[in-house]
Amino acid sequence: MNKRTLTVASTALVASLALGAMGCSSTKHSSSGGQGGKNPAMANAGAVVGGTPQKGGTLTVLSNQDFSHLDPARNWVMSDMEFGTRLLYRTLVTYKAGPGTTGGELTPDLATDLGTSSDGAKTWTFHLKQGVKYEDGTPVTAQDVKYNVERSFSPDLPGGADYAARYLTGAEGYQGPAQGKHLDSIKTPDDHTIVFELRKPFAEFPNATVMPTFAPVPQKQDKGPQYDNRPFSSGPYKIESYERGKKLVLVRNTNWDPGTDQVRKAYPDKLVMIMGLKANQIDDRLIASQGADASAVSWGALRPESAAKVLPNADVRKRLIAESTNCTDMLQMHTGRAPFNDVKVRQAVQYALDRDSVLTASGGPAFNDLSTAYMPASLFDGKQPDTLKIPAAGDIDKAKQLLKEAGKENGIETKMTVSTGDKGRAEAIQQSLGKAGIKVTIETVDPSAFYATIGDTKNRTDLVYTGWCPDYPSGSTFLPFVFDGRYIKEKGNSGNHSLFRDEATMKRMDEIAAMTDAKQAAEAWRQLDGEILAKAPTVPVLVRRWPLVLGDNIAGAYGQTSFGGQLDYATVGLKDPSKGQG
Repeated sequence: MNKRTLTVASTALVASLALGAMGCSSTKHSSSGGQGGKNPAMANAGAVVGGTPQKGGTLTVLSNQDFSHLDPARNWVMSDMEFGTRLLYRTLVTYKAGPGTTGGELTPDLATDLGTSSDGAKTWTFHLKQGVKYEDGTPVTAQDVKYNVERSFSPDLPGGADYAARYLTGAEGYQGPAQGKHLDSIKTPDDHTIVFELRKPFAEFPNATVMPTFAPVPQKQDKGPQYDNRPFSSGPYKIESYERGKKLVLVRNTNWDPGTDQVRKAYPDKLVMIMGLKANQIDDRLIASQGADASAVSWGALRPESAAKVLPNADVRKRLIAESTNCTDMLQMHTGRAPFNDVKVRQAVQYALDRDSVLTASGGPAFNDLSTAYMPASLFDGKQPDTLKIPAAGDIDKAKQLLKEAGKENGIETKMTVSTGDKGRAEAIQQSLGKAGIKVTIETVDPSAFYATIGDTKNRTDLVYTGWCPDYPSGSTFLPFVFDGRYIKEKGNSGNHSLFRDEATMKRMDEIAAMTDAKQAAEAWRQLDGEILAKAPTVPVLVRRWPLVLGDNIAGAYGQTSFGGQLDYATVGLKDPSKGQG
């Protein structure tokens, strides 16, 4: 799934201060297994911070931005998905609430179990629990889940997970239910049974039903694109008010029955997200943890510049959590447009990029691991391969030679789009590519509009800096989404931001997808990763951690590994619900 980029760059001085404060060596980390493990600086990775919360009080979330989407048909960005599926709506299956590897385990949510397959994993049947209700007290039905899956096909609702489009029989050309057309491959024989008929075997289908696409939406509540402003709750909270870009207030859904929900604890009475704040102000407020901020958390990751204020201070450091995002940052090149339709030019970018400088701009090895492959280390049994052997600082002479071979010995000029939070990383990329004669102009976009901007394939820039996260531990959720050219859209394009269309790659993807031996498939995905890397549609850069400083009244906090290290809102709450309340 797409990942959101929030933090901004630090200077080399701040990075070195952070390292010195933690007693780490100044040697650059390789990507050998760091993505899946703990950095010694991150003492609270894989642990619950603050003990068990008490019921009640108001949890405040401080944010420098709005959501990309809350509509479950459109929500496919890590943090947004975690927020939506933990607080506002339930899916057929979800992840367990727990730190570390526990957070990667599937558990039934709306469904009574993880689904039953038949016809060689081409048909999947789920039975819904009794007693699950919306905020108005009406029951959640199988037809509501079917309807949301169907509406995810609507051209007016771009951006969501497309597992349904990839696998459902008869999905080709389907445009959603607006004109009364429905998918025959989703059957609802009664209100509590839903059956999915797939055009090819998909043994991992229960993992896909964690996606917000498989949350319920009653047809009578659907307001098209406006549904983004007010999703109808089937979870523990409902929206009391939502001023886009300013403030979101959630209050209890009194019709949510905890007896039907083994994941969400819903400790706070109210959740208030304050948006539009400056990232440095958020960091400083949470480090100070005064007044109401003691009961606050940050939406975005701690800025690398703030590390020197946190890591040397034991009292603040104990309030720091920092799980791996399990997502690979990539510099993606428009392979369908000159000059990046030439593999030599793309390889020149691979060799010119100084990943060490981007690492420094990201806060150093305390908060990141360098990447030498596309898929994160968790999909390589904990250690990425280094098939190209390109030095972390790059190889300018090799880059210049490749440009010369491409007939570009005088260099090239291009533009790169990044989220505002990635400007520092972009400047590091700009400087390193410039040394090889690749002149880059940076265009920054607000995070909430970033994916819509780069998803407009006709009008976007040649380069974009973004990333991808596996939806669950399988190469099938990474390489096909990032490199399969058959699913590129003119608008609302997601995943394949290099617009890579390579027949041999797509053929091999189909062959691996048809494998019934999971170990054989996993090894095949790993081999394909290296084969695509040699064709250079994108440059893997790094895998980040998601550092969050918590107010000192926060309890039950940990990073959810399956949602990019974001705070798990299913179980977080307050130590003292009366503290700092207005």
